[in-house]
Amino acid sequence: MSRRRIRRIDLALQGGGAHGAFTWGVLDRLLEEERIEFDAISGTSAGAMNAVVLADGLMAGGRAGAREALRRFWTRVSRAGGGALAEPFAAFFGGWTLAASPMQGYLDWLGRMFSPQQLNPLDINPLRDIVTSEVDFERVRRCDRVQLFISATHVRTGRLREFRQHELTPDVVMASACLPLLFRAVEIDGEPYWDGGYLGNPSLLPLITESPAHDLVLVQINPSCRDAVPVTSQQILDRLNEITFNSSLVKELRSIALLQQLLDDEDPATEDTRRPLFRQIAALKLHRIDATEALADFGAASKLRTGWSFLQQLYRLGHDTADAWLARHFGQIGRRSTLDLSAYR
Repeated sequence: MSRRRIRRIDLALQGGGAHGAFTWGVLDRLLEEERIEFDAISGTSAGAMNAVVLADGLMAGGRAGAREALRRFWTRVSRAGGGALAEPFAAFFGGWTLAASPMQGYLDWLGRMFSPQQLNPLDINPLRDIVTSEVDFERVRRCDRVQLFISATHVRTGRLREFRQHELTPDVVMASACLPLLFRAVEIDGEPYWDGGYLGNPSLLPLITESPAHDLVLVQINPSCRDAVPVTSQQILDRLNEITFNSSLVKELRSIALLQQLLDDEDPATEDTRRPLFRQIAALKLHRIDATEALADFGAASKLRTGWSFLQQLYRLGHDTADAWLARHFGQIGRRSTLDLSAYR
């Protein structure tokens, strides 16, 4: 295949619990597409897990190795979460999810009344074991196939920490996915961290400043828009969850939109004297593979659902959504943005 047809992109992978299986489907389809190569990936929470699994798989076995590693990882997630038993259990307490069920109310009450230290004094987290056993972090740290950035929230200062590739460990990934009402803060070099989704879901800046690619593809799994106004308490909480975990992304997109508008209005004669960051922003082409329609019927409670049939459903939705996006927008990669930033100005 002619190298002139290769499109190099960066990926920004949002977090969203089990909904990260949608991103698995997206990545699987992009890995099938030999006309695309990845320069860098920024990931948060489930996006961080997908990122390190993909990088490890690429190093071990190329594209096929990455696809197999992602499937193996999500299979392990399903088994740890109860596998087939999770389906009838969820159906018994509330249909597709635990939302609006007595059990969901009880679990919510427990989370508000007791800390993770009280409810889980041994800090048991099956995901930690899966990440540790499935990912060779030494291989990830020396990966030369793609550059990684993983985000977490520094608890004491409330600031975003973007971990670079040479810093990546299982603790970094678990910090990026640490929901504070479920798990105790993850300590790294003596400092506590929570889920990166509060401040960078995902963080776009390192991709802009440290990657040579000019095309950035956002894989967004928390819906931006909802046509219907939430009216029940569960619907309101679900929408608040989506807004909270999209807020940092909206702010970054708004900043990029405003900067690009200002740069477009500048005298063209000043282009050669711009600082590198401004040149990168001016050249940036943004794209989005969006799960809003695909996941419209799933509430926030389904982010904790790990039955294999459900994860496979999310995978297929992600794969099909990415396939449709490639069919529609592949020709625009390297030429123009396909994400309209005017709504963020």
